Amino acid sequence: MGTINMLGLAKRVKARMLLTSTSEIYGDPQVHPQHESYWGNVNTIGPRSCYDEGKRVAETMMYSYRNQNDVEVRVARIFNTFGPRMHPNDGRVVSNFIIQTLQDKDITIYGTGEQTRSFQYVSDLVDGLHKLMNGDYDLPVNLGNPDEYSVKDFAEYIRDMTSSKSEIKFLPKSKDDPSQRRPDISTAKKEIGWEPQVTVRDGLKHAIKYFKRVLDESGEIVPTGPGAAKPKKVEEP
Repeated sequence: MGTINMLGLAKRVKARMLLTSTSEIYGDPQVHPQHESYWGNVNTIGPRSCYDEGKRVAETMMYSYRNQNDVEVRVARIFNTFGPRMHPNDGRVVSNFIIQTLQDKDITIYGTGEQTRSFQYVSDLVDGLHKLMNGDYDLPVNLGNPDEYSVKDFAEYIRDMTSSKSEIKFLPKSKDDPSQRRPDISTAKKEIGWEPQVTVRDGLKHAIKYFKRVLDESGEIVPTGPGAAKPKKVEEP
């Protein structure tokens, strides 16, 4: 509803509209890396389908308004993004792993950890969105970092960076969890002159510093799972 309402407004005031879509529109991809021309492999009735199909239909509406009403549209397919100010309880891989390792708690991985992901730093994403909105290209564009890690390797990488004593704990795999995720950013390079500038390691340094401060200010955090708890102020003795 929000997308179609904004499209109606963009039509009336002749504005250019940006949709922040997602790599989840590719589902559990059978093509690797994922190019914008790939239509995806999505379970339409699975536990992830509301989000996946919601973004897919939002893209459909964007191009229907472009084709029928001459609305200027831009569509960014955003891959995993991280950085300071992430919410400690948002359940994302980066925030979970950092918070768990900083507290020497078990690192929780759903499945075998062989599934792959790609992670981009937030400033690169902002730069990409700015270039997309100010350019002339109006087809979907992947915005992500092509550096690919298995989830297990990524957990070990963060554990090493934080000098943590955490152990890795494997939990049952989430249904329809994608087995691989890596953006083909050739379109972004060619059409809007964009590619990531911040390495994953440098980005993680900033994120780790941020979450250290959150923990110092708030005390213990359980980022995800049945015992998940929001940050709490430490009580004075």
